[in-house]
Amino acid sequence: MSTGVLEAVITQLDRVAERLRLDPGIHKRMRHADRSLVVSVPFETDDGRMEVFQGYRVQHDNALGPTKGGVRYHPEVTLEETTALAMLMTWKCGLMGLPYGGAKGGVRCDPQQLSRRELERMTRRYTAEIFLIIGPEYDIPAPDLGTDEQIMAWMMDTYSMHRGMTVPGVVTGKPVLLGGSLGRREATGRGVSYMVLEATKKRGWHPQELTVAVQGFGNVGSVAARLLAEEGYRVIAVSDRNGGIYNPKGLDITRLLLEYQEKAGGTVSDYREGDRLTQRELLTLNCDVLIPAALGGQITAANASAVRARMIAEGANPPITPEADEILQEKKILVLPDILANAGGVTVSYFEWVQDLQFYFWNEREINARLKEIMTAAFNNVWDYAEEEGVDLRTAALMLAVKRLAEAKRLRGLYP
Repeated sequence: MSTGVLEAVITQLDRVAERLRLDPGIHKRMRHADRSLVVSVPFETDDGRMEVFQGYRVQHDNALGPTKGGVRYHPEVTLEETTALAMLMTWKCGLMGLPYGGAKGGVRCDPQQLSRRELERMTRRYTAEIFLIIGPEYDIPAPDLGTDEQIMAWMMDTYSMHRGMTVPGVVTGKPVLLGGSLGRREATGRGVSYMVLEATKKRGWHPQELTVAVQGFGNVGSVAARLLAEEGYRVIAVSDRNGGIYNPKGLDITRLLLEYQEKAGGTVSDYREGDRLTQRELLTLNCDVLIPAALGGQITAANASAVRARMIAEGANPPITPEADEILQEKKILVLPDILANAGGVTVSYFEWVQDLQFYFWNEREINARLKEIMTAAFNNVWDYAEEEGVDLRTAALMLAVKRLAEAKRLRGLYP
């Protein structure tokens, strides 16, 4: 993610606050995180050396409830990025009507360079370091970039050992056997597909006539690609961190997924039925729907003018810089903003948390039906509000989220 991301997110807030005529005191409070924790994460490597990484956990706002947000393991994790992402999580939860504020965590490391045992030791130490500020009633971590169900299982176990009891609700996105929710693994990508489908209807387009390019073939991008292909969209390009593949006639996503999953350490560009291309080249392909589902800051002022998609659904957080956003608006490209498009993950995380607290679990059909209902309602609220206010979808989504949080702060007042 590019530098200046926190400044960009705060600038977005400032513009929305001005448009909403927000109370200056409430606006000022929203610009700052409630709590930021920076920790060192020492652990022993397999060869007996001592390694120390930097870790973070930022809780932006808890006016609406406990904070919620992922944990990412990546070499470029910083306090600035973590704070910005926590703030975006606040808007996302507010927009979706969830009883959460936003949080984010991370460790600056390359998880692919760690053995499984090193990854576990490092995860457990990180969890121990942030133990005092997480919990089902305080702050609930979840998987993000570089983390998965197993990481969440280790975090839950470490927290539970400190508490002397099993506490499944401390994290979401964990294995189903340990209190995870059916449908959670696919939730973010499924939510992206729901948003593309709804936007397609609003535009009066037909899925069978539309082409899709997906940057990032991880958990989000691969699920969105598969589900859209099943709806009749023609997925012409996908990419991962090592490169991509392009076929204007369409890719067999089901077959590609099977080959990709069977090849540990492989890349989608190994798929033979198409031409190789880079992640950057994919962003400027001639397509109808572009889904950036990799890292943030992928579409910038340097390449936005070359983007040829008619619609962009932000699978990642936030893949478009503010400068690029302005260029895309001038080009009249419809952008489905991250706090709406990829909110499926936190929505099903909310379902998981509720199920853990009740010790009562729903079937996958119920999960997907409730997810579609909530996301479709949120999409229509944003679309209608954008038309009412004469603004783009990102501005409308932010305005709705900020209004909800501002009202909560007004009602609660200021302590002491």
